[in-house]
Amino acid sequence: MTPAPDDPSEQFAAERELAVSAAREAGALLRSRFQDDYRVRAKGDDGDVVTELDVLAEELIVGRIQERFPHDRILAEEAGALEGDRAANGASRTWLIDPLDGSNNVVIGLPAYVVGIALCVGDAAAVGVVHDPVTDRTWTALAGCGAYGPLGRMTGPGRSLSPAGPLLAWTQGHGVARDDPTAGALKEVLEVRSRRLLQLWAPLLTWSMLARGAIDGFVGYRAEAIDLPAGALLATEAGVEIRALDGSPFRGNATGPDTDRSFVAGRPDDMPYLLDLVERSAAAGVR
Repeated sequence: MTPAPDDPSEQFAAERELAVSAAREAGALLRSRFQDDYRVRAKGDDGDVVTELDVLAEELIVGRIQERFPHDRILAEEAGALEGDRAANGASRTWLIDPLDGSNNVVIGLPAYVVGIALCVGDAAAVGVVHDPVTDRTWTALAGCGAYGPLGRMTGPGRSLSPAGPLLAWTQGHGVARDDPTAGALKEVLEVRSRRLLQLWAPLLTWSMLARGAIDGFVGYRAEAIDLPAGALLATEAGVEIRALDGSPFRGNATGPDTDRSFVAGRPDDMPYLLDLVERSAAAGVR
């Protein structure tokens, strides 16, 4: 049967195909240069870095998108906003590119990094792609159509929480101070009550782990904007629930303030337990 013209799986098929191709091409570049000497410089005053590889991979991805969709706006991690002729589309379409999520890992020789690409229509993510150059695995999601990886459709965490505690991950935005009391209290509670708390320095890699059920939950505090749409789309399309820290519906996106990008993500059945952990940090009077 021929799909209806408004079938979401067909509506953004070309965009997903391009994003997968560009992410894999950029990933091959990163993988080939991982052990080379390359330029590294500080990015701001918070300890973040940018490498020559970030720039090369980003230029590759931007070029591929501009060739195929020249009217679309692009928001890239290093280059910033690149305006297209959005009026020609009749819709506000923005590509978000993180060409090397995990730059700090790469600099110290830790092979934990991914390439992330998302397409947002308005504030809503329509396409999300995460590619791991190290393992050559790619995870994709289309809004309303599910999330898929090398083993097929992803369904998020499928097991009940271990009596030893959940396997959780943590991320915080670069703008969060090291002595931020809320971040400190949250991490302290998560460390004590979880079996293990991962801090990977690569949020998109973490989102892919959650979507495929490798970890039980993910907590973010004032998360970075560039990573959120692709990662959150992977997770929600895999059946993961995302809530704000106070338990309300999560409404964070790439355009709002970072205070709207704090979240708890996990299996719906586990959400009461995960939110209780957040409440334990609130009991200390820090949220």
